[in-house]
Amino acid sequence: MTKQIETIRKTRTFLIEHVKDLNADQTNHIFPGFNNNIIWNLGHMVATQQGICYKRAGLPTLINDTIWEKFRSGSKPQGFTGEHEIDYIKQMLLTCLDQLERDYQYNKKIFDHYATWTNRYGVELTSIDDGIEFLQFHEGLHSGTIMTMKRMLVK
Repeated sequence: MTKQIETIRKTRTFLIEHVKDLNADQTNHIFPGFNNNIIWNLGHMVATQQGICYKRAGLPTLINDTIWEKFRSGSKPQGFTGEHEIDYIKQMLLTCLDQLERDYQYNKKIFDHYATWTNRYGVELTSIDDGIEFLQFHEGLHSGTIMTMKRMLVK
């Protein structure tokens, strides 16, 4: 699984670099035809990773409850996300992934009580391994959305 985690890390590092020059107004902008924005997609990637890997195993998340509620599955942008919170999300994109890698490598037993579930795509996830594999797909979806929105900003 460390190869899958490394793939996610490279994607997240690329995205952080890709949006580093955007200001808060740009990352909060919702384009016609979209129901979210760049910062929501980034925050959602963090929240989803925490939900799939930690909450499904009955473990606490590494993010605060405000971030969890604001960006979890089924949420949508509610108001303006300021610079401080944007910086926190960018930091958590890598910090949460680093912690997952450590937990997976050195303390995998904490994921032993992973609750089996079927996601909205019809994929059954029965273990932390399934969760990490699915994250690659999920991150790809949101990475594509972020890239599209960034291109729309610079037109």
